[in-house]
Amino acid sequence: MTVHFIGAGPGAADLITLRGARLLASCPVCLHAGSIVAPELLQHCAPGTKLIDTAPMSLDEIEAAYLEAHKAGHDVARLHSGDLSVWSAVAEQIRRLEKHGIPYTLTPGVPSFAAAAAALRRELTIPEIAQSLVLTRIFGRASKMPPGETLAGFGRTGATLAIHLAIHAIDRVVAELTPYYGGDCPVAIVFRASWPDERVLTGTLETIEAQLAADPMERTAIIFVGRSLAAEGFGESSLYDAHYQRRFRGRDGL
Repeated sequence: MTVHFIGAGPGAADLITLRGARLLASCPVCLHAGSIVAPELLQHCAPGTKLIDTAPMSLDEIEAAYLEAHKAGHDVARLHSGDLSVWSAVAEQIRRLEKHGIPYTLTPGVPSFAAAAAALRRELTIPEIAQSLVLTRIFGRASKMPPGETLAGFGRTGATLAIHLAIHAIDRVVAELTPYYGGDCPVAIVFRASWPDERVLTGTLETIEAQLAADPMERTAIIFVGRSLAAEGFGESSLYDAHYQRRFRGRDGL
C-alpha cells in the first residue's frame, strides 16, 4: 500500500499531469481537498473509487483515513491543489506517514503562479529587466511568516513578486511595496487561474486598490508586482541569436 500525493494543478481538469491522472485511475481510495480542487478532476478516478473530501477533516482524521487504507492494503491518491512543493500542507502528512512506516510518493502539479502567468500571456523573466521570481505570501491565521521573510525585504531586490493568499490585504501590499517599486509599477491580479470563472485585473501600485474595490475578488487570487508585467522594447536574449554558439547548435561557420 502506498499513499500517492498528487498535485492537481491550478484548477482545470486537463492541467493535471499524465502521471497524476494515471494514479487517480489506479487507486481505490482518493482523498481530495474538495473546497479548492475542481470536481471534474475526480472524473479521472475509476468507478467505485472511495472518495473522501478532506475539506472538513482535521489532520488527525486524515491520518486515520490513511491508517484505515493501510490496514486494508488499498493504495491512496491524495489530491492537492496546485503543486505540492509550496503551501500544500504535505509536510506534516508525510511526517505522520513516516511515523507509521507507510510508503508514499509525490507527483508534482502545474503551480498556480504558472497558470496565472499564462492567463496574463506574459513571461515573468525579461532580459535585463527581471530575472528572479519570488513566491511569497503574508502573515495569516494558518501559519506565521518567518521574521526575515517580509514584503519589504523582497521589495528591496526589485524582483517580480507573486504574492499568494494576500488578496484580502491589498492595502498592506501597496503600502509596503510602493516605496521600493514606485506607484507606477505594474500590478496584475489573477483570480482562479484556469477555472471557467477566471478573471484578470491589471493596474499599478497607485491604482490597484481602487480598482479592486470596484471589482472585488477574494480567496484564490495571486497578486503579481514587478516591471516585467508591462515590459516593452527590451533587448532580446542571446539564446537564439544567430551568432550565439552553444553546445547543441553546431554553427561553427558563423
